[in-house]
Amino acid sequence: MLIRILLALEPAKLRKRFDRLIADPHTLVLSYGGKTDIWNELAHQSCDLVILNDAAIPGSIEVLAREIRKLPDQPEVVVISDQENPEERAKLLAAGCYAVIFENLPDIQISAVLNTLMGRKREEGARRFHAQWTAQKPGLRDFLSLSPTMQSFMTIVHKVVTVDSSLLILGETGVGKERLASALHNEGPRSRGPFIHLNCAALPETLLESEMFGHVEGAFTGALRTRRGHFELAHKGTIFLDEIGDLPLQLQAKLLRVLQDRIISPLGSEKNITVDVRIIAATNRELESEMKAKRFREDLYYRLSVVSLKIPPLRQRREDIPQLLDHFIKHFCFRFNRPLLSLNPKARQALVAYSWPGNVRELINIIERAVLLSTGEEILLSDLPEFFNDTITTTLSGVNVSATPDRFQSALDIPWAEARVAVLTAFEKEYLTHLLQKTRGRIGEAARQAGIAPRSLYEKMQRCGLQKQDFRRKTPLPL
Repeated sequence: MLIRILLALEPAKLRKRFDRLIADPHTLVLSYGGKTDIWNELAHQSCDLVILNDAAIPGSIEVLAREIRKLPDQPEVVVISDQENPEERAKLLAAGCYAVIFENLPDIQISAVLNTLMGRKREEGARRFHAQWTAQKPGLRDFLSLSPTMQSFMTIVHKVVTVDSSLLILGETGVGKERLASALHNEGPRSRGPFIHLNCAALPETLLESEMFGHVEGAFTGALRTRRGHFELAHKGTIFLDEIGDLPLQLQAKLLRVLQDRIISPLGSEKNITVDVRIIAATNRELESEMKAKRFREDLYYRLSVVSLKIPPLRQRREDIPQLLDHFIKHFCFRFNRPLLSLNPKARQALVAYSWPGNVRELINIIERAVLLSTGEEILLSDLPEFFNDTITTTLSGVNVSATPDRFQSALDIPWAEARVAVLTAFEKEYLTHLLQKTRGRIGEAARQAGIAPRSLYEKMQRCGLQKQDFRRKTPLPL
């Protein structure tokens, strides 16, 4: 984050001295002189530190420090004193001042103190943004997978995690683009900096420009004070531009300039601000089609997509569904203070066979609903939305296989390899479920009846999300 400092020092010679000592590419210095308008300046500026002395302000520093801390940005107050007075220093610190610096110290000592204070403030800002983002940092460990498709994808991700280049994350709605961006930041070279998220589709163009680049007082109706934009807040960190495919063309040109020159211009200002940020963008749109339709700039696309990462949809990595189901059942049971629920085999079968058009986000919502509605010790098929209950029976070589009609119908419209896997997966799961019900989860007996080794049966059960303990209760022995 760029640190904004307001210098309210008199005489001008002292103000110029501190301006020179602060010289830092990661800091913006606003100089102010005179006693009459300091409150007007503070009311319309956004700042992190106010450095002042008694000669530059009216009234008591102690009172002023308390009032400054009540401003929206809650800036810290650093007092420059012309005399070493331990008693006065103690009063100022008790009033909430951040530090008291004796102005007659050598430049090298004052510079060291200022650098320490700015570094501390920068770290506080980074921690604040991290706390706002998430209580538990997402990491690449969250994307551990049993699916070969996802494993191949994560191999590429691990190669670029330490790279500081711009990234473009592609994928359907709900696959986890935002979480992947956060994980890349948390494990990348900018992890100590802020992670700032901006949804490009959530705001009209005028407000979006202000959110991206900031604005100065009077830039538009309602702009009553200077406001920092997301790029400035993301300084030394990462900015995540979600739904980049919805960015208006005019702002695409301005974003291109940021990518090329690392310079932003707040709305209504002629002043350029240099920013040091990593840009990660994401979209569920087909940007190639958007470029052909002239809705997305080709030069911006090539600047953003130094590396493109396309997250596979959940239906292409069904091996991960069982562990995702178990994980989020535990999560929501803990969150709602409920005993850990098991998942009924029929409910598990329906969930694994579902095509998940909303991907992981939809799965999370379904499981949250099921945990809330469940009244027993396990989640039943009846606890799921109605379309999971609407099943049909298909006869395949004399064996009954249950599948939902829309899921089976959708298999006719996908490539042969995917359709074959979907149908065979449903059959294998139904076969194993029936087998384990008959044997009440006794692996040795089930393996003997199936004519396969127990270890092979275990592997198949894991792939289908079946657990032997689910069949050891409430399942009568066959007569």
